[in-house]
Amino acid sequence: MKKITRRDFLKGSAAGAAGIALGAMPVFAAAEEEDLSPITFDMYLADNTNGNWDNPVANAITEATGVSLNITYPVTSTGDPGEDVALMIASADYPDLIYAKTSATDLYDAGALLDMTDLIEEYGPNIKKMYGDELEKLKWGNGDDGIYQLSYAGVGAVTLTTGGSAQIQWAAVEENNYEYPTTVAEYEALIKQYLENHPTTDDGLDMIGITISAADWHWMITLGNPAGFIADAAEDNGQWLIDEDYNVIYKHTSENEREYFRWLCRMYNEGILDPDFATQTDDDYIAKIATGRVVGILDSEWHYNQAESVLLADGKPDQTYLGLPLTLYDDQVSKCLLYQGLTVGYGMAISSTCSDPVRAIKFLDYLCSDEGQILYHWGVEGVNYFLDDDGQPYRTEEEINAYNTDTNYAKDTGIENYTGFPIYGTGTYTEDGFPYTRTTRESVIENYNEAEQKGCEALGIEMLTDIFPQADEFELLPYSALWGYQQPAELGAAEDLLDEIAWPAMVKAVTGSEDDFDATWDAMLAELEANGLEDVEAQMTEFLAEKIIE
Repeated sequence: MKKITRRDFLKGSAAGAAGIALGAMPVFAAAEEEDLSPITFDMYLADNTNGNWDNPVANAITEATGVSLNITYPVTSTGDPGEDVALMIASADYPDLIYAKTSATDLYDAGALLDMTDLIEEYGPNIKKMYGDELEKLKWGNGDDGIYQLSYAGVGAVTLTTGGSAQIQWAAVEENNYEYPTTVAEYEALIKQYLENHPTTDDGLDMIGITISAADWHWMITLGNPAGFIADAAEDNGQWLIDEDYNVIYKHTSENEREYFRWLCRMYNEGILDPDFATQTDDDYIAKIATGRVVGILDSEWHYNQAESVLLADGKPDQTYLGLPLTLYDDQVSKCLLYQGLTVGYGMAISSTCSDPVRAIKFLDYLCSDEGQILYHWGVEGVNYFLDDDGQPYRTEEEINAYNTDTNYAKDTGIENYTGFPIYGTGTYTEDGFPYTRTTRESVIENYNEAEQKGCEALGIEMLTDIFPQADEFELLPYSALWGYQQPAELGAAEDLLDEIAWPAMVKAVTGSEDDFDATWDAMLAELEANGLEDVEAQMTEFLAEKIIE
C-alpha cells in the first residue's frame, strides 16, 4: 500500500526574501486620488491552468482597477506547487501575488510574505466588510498577529447541498415509503432489505451493499471522514476531534470509532461491504457507482457526483443518492450543516518584493467589493446574465447550457476562473438582496432531478438539507476548521506519521475476522502511542489554543 500523506491529500484537492524582514510592515502613504494607470502584476496560482487574462471579466476588472495579471501555475515535472515555491525561495525571486496552498508556511518562514494589516486598514474597506467579525481569524498566530493571506474560501457560505455523512439510493428509500435511516443500525437494515429484494440490477449485475475507495488518498474521504461524522457526530476538523475544553484528539483513537469500524468489519464479513473496497482504484470506485449497482456509499458529494452525472445521463435518477444525517447512535446529532466559520490557511498573499503593494491591496479590495464579486461570479450584465423586474439576476438557457457543457467556459468568460481570489460563499447576498453567487436556494431546488423532486414531495420538505439538523441549531465555534490552518512543518509531518499508521491498520481491522478485530485495533493504538500520539495531540491542542477567538 503506497503511503499517501495528509500533505499529499491537501495538494490533491486544495531563503529569506530581500527587502522586508519577517513580520515587518513598511509605512505606505495614502494616495491623494485613485490611480488607475496601467500596471501588470505577476501572480502565481497553485491551482487550475486557465491563466489567460484576456476575457470579458478580466477586461472589466482591468478597466475598474488599471491592473492586469500575468498568471503562472505549477510548471514543475510533478505539477507540485511545493517545488515551485522551493525554487522561488532558493532564488528569492517572487511574483507580486501568490496563492500557494500548503506551501504558504514555507514562504512565510522565508520572509516572502507581506503583512497586509496596515494596508487593509488604510485601503481595504471592502476586505474588512467581506471578512467582518472573522477578519481576526486571518491573523497568522504563533505570536504573530499579522495578516499574510486573504482566505480563498467562500465567506459566510451556507450549505445548500450536502452528501451528508452517508448516502443511500433513492430507489431503496422510495421502496421503504420514504422512511430514511438516521442511525447505522437503520442504514444496515435498509440496505439488507433492498439487497434481498434486488440481488441484481436490471441488466444482471450483482448489487453491492456498500463500497468505499481506500486504495489511495481517497481513504480520507470515504473511510476516515465518515468515521468522524458518523461515529462521533463531529464537525469536520480533518483527522482531529475537539472536545468542549478545546483538547485535540486524534480521531481514530476514539472509542466510538472503534465501534464504527467494528460495524464495518461485520459488514465486510457478511458480504455487505464490497470485498474490493481496499484495493480498487478510485476510477474503478466511481465507475462501479455509475453502474447503479451500489446501494450505499460513505462519501462527500463533490467526489461521487461525477458518478451521478452518468446515472442521470443513463436515465437512472432513482439510482442517485440521498444524503443522510447518519450517526452511530440515535442520541447523537449530525453536524453536517454546522457552519465552522471562515476556513483559513489557504489564501492570496502579497509578496514582500511586490512592485506596488498599495495598488496590489487596492486590486484585492476591488475583488472583495460588491461590484467585483458580482462581476467575478456572474460575469458581464447583459451578456452572461440579465435582471428581471425585481432586479434579480437570471441566465438564459443558452448561457446555462454553455456553462454546463463548454469545458472552456470559465477560461473564455473569466467567470470564477481564478482559484485563490477572495470570494463570498454560496447562499450569501448583498445588503440589497442580490445573490453574490449563482448557486442559491432557488437554483438548487430548480436543479433537483426527478428522484429528488419526488423525494421532497413525499417527505414534505423544500430542500434535501431540511432533513438535517439546521445550522442555526449550533453555536458558531470560536475557531476555524482545524484541517485548514497552516501548521508548522514538523507538526504536519507528525500528523502524517499517525495517518501512515492508522490507514493500513484500519483496513486490516475491517478485512480481518470479527474475532481478531479488537486485537488489531489495540495493536494500532499501541503503535500510535509508540510514535508520539500523546505528544502530537498536546502540540495540536497548544496550536489550536493560539487560534481560538475569545
